[in-house]
Amino acid sequence: MPTRQLEIDGRTWRVYPSGYITQYDADEYGLIFVHGMGDAREVRLSRYSPGGARSREQSLAEFGDADLRRLFAMSQPSVTSPEAGYAP
Repeated sequence: MPTRQLEIDGRTWRVYPSGYITQYDADEYGLIFVHGMGDAREVRLSRYSPGGARSREQSLAEFGDADLRRLFAMSQPSVTSPEAGYAP
């Protein structure tokens, strides 16, 4: 699985495609942003619709840092997302 690193507000975040499938699986992908490790780890999630590439991995590779920062700004804490195990 491809990984990107991004610095936001002085903190390094690793970015991964989530692999979580929604009903919009051909049009909507998820990204997981992870900072830290173990119990101190912070996880945020965001979804987006790819513009060019149709695979999650290629789509992530095509994103620029500014695009990833924009998605991070719209991300939600992991405790509110099904990708991280949330169930209503």
